[in-house]
Amino acid sequence: MHASKRCKTFIYTQKPQLMFSRTIINRLVIFSFLVLVGYWLAKAFYHKSVLGVILALVSLGAGIYFLYILASARKEMEMEMEAENINQHS
Repeated sequence: MHASKRCKTFIYTQKPQLMFSRTIINRLVIFSFLVLVGYWLAKAFYHKSVLGVILALVSLGAGIYFLYILASARKEMEMEMEAENINQHS
């Protein structure tokens, strides 16, 4: 059976919970990244490795900067969608 035949016959009875699961997955990825960075930072302190501490802090800074850029892009996209909705209604 081809995939196209299955897609045509399948009827969605309810909206899938993709946004909910996507949010959970994103938060799990962020949390696990922060846990790993914290672990490697603690490990670097334990071994008294200056390079390890520097690399862990740079990695933490890059992760935080990524989250900042992601939040800014999301806010900008929402503002553009609101402006587009206002322009469509007027």
